[in-house]
Amino acid sequence: MESAAFCISCGSPPPLTSERLCEGCLRARTTFSEVPDRIQQHRCAKCGMHEVEKRWVRIDDEELGELRLRENIAVTEGATSVAIDMAYQPIDDRTARLHVTVEGKLEGYEFGNQYEVLLQTSNAVCPTCTRKAGAYFEATMQLRSAGRRLSEEELKDLRATLDELLAELESDPMFFVTKEGPVTGGWDLQFGSKSLARTWARRLIRKFGGTTKETSTLVGMREGSEVTRLTLSYRKPAYSLGDIVRWKRENWLISAWQKDGPMLRRLDRNERTGVTWRDMEKASVVCRFDDQKVVDILNRDSSGAEVMDPTDFRVVTVALPYDDDGSNQNLRIAFIDDSWLAMPGHTGVD
Repeated sequence: MESAAFCISCGSPPPLTSERLCEGCLRARTTFSEVPDRIQQHRCAKCGMHEVEKRWVRIDDEELGELRLRENIAVTEGATSVAIDMAYQPIDDRTARLHVTVEGKLEGYEFGNQYEVLLQTSNAVCPTCTRKAGAYFEATMQLRSAGRRLSEEELKDLRATLDELLAELESDPMFFVTKEGPVTGGWDLQFGSKSLARTWARRLIRKFGGTTKETSTLVGMREGSEVTRLTLSYRKPAYSLGDIVRWKRENWLISAWQKDGPMLRRLDRNERTGVTWRDMEKASVVCRFDDQKVVDILNRDSSGAEVMDPTDFRVVTVALPYDDDGSNQNLRIAFIDDSWLAMPGHTGVD
């Protein structure tokens, strides 16, 4: 005859758990969850970033509290339907209180614990701020133009693309500017990252055209490996998209950028050609895009249109561009060789 089941701890009859414990003994022997009374963390005193899993990141208080709780909470093996609730209560700039509730099931029985945890913050200095304070840099970026000085507006446009790039890239502690400022003919910047300098150079070329040149300088040894600094020179062409240039005695529109040079579109007929940066050294800008005007068509016939001269408001006649299909209500015109010329490729919606 088989003996009746009983709790191996107190001898109580069923129901019993899989480990042959009654509910009372299960609860007495089980620590369902554990959370420390205090959690210590580090925050950079200079930039305010927090150290998270050996990285330094920007994070809001609520999310930081949840992250610290996940890092420090422990729930007994075999628990199911576990729910953790947390309320963040700031106390001062360096201390907060976490109100924590943990609920779940074990062996079909419901368990619940409540905690109050102090989250304390100590000051530290992140590697990025340490490097900045020490004027650390891995790359120098030189912004220049071909055969002329960059204007303040050009420098502003070039520099704005770096801010756009930094906003798009994933956070990296090395993506910082150590130093920047004007130099003769352009602008120099020192970066904490070579890859940031190279990525920015590629973006500049896509948007403004031009060329880059790289040189590396050996500055020392670290753990048996050579330590080098990169100097990357970006040279912006003396013309921009939409500018009219004179090349080989003809007028051309800068229509696109290619790796080896710009794509040109001839003004007086449907002809396109790609040229090299060296070829363009012999070209001259005859009308910049910013100096061109969009004017309404007053009257038109098969070959010409009457428009109002934007300088003296007199009615003048301009030849229609070769790609005009009669649907445009306005034209983009450029003043070249003492007369107004209409630009091909205008959509009539500027």
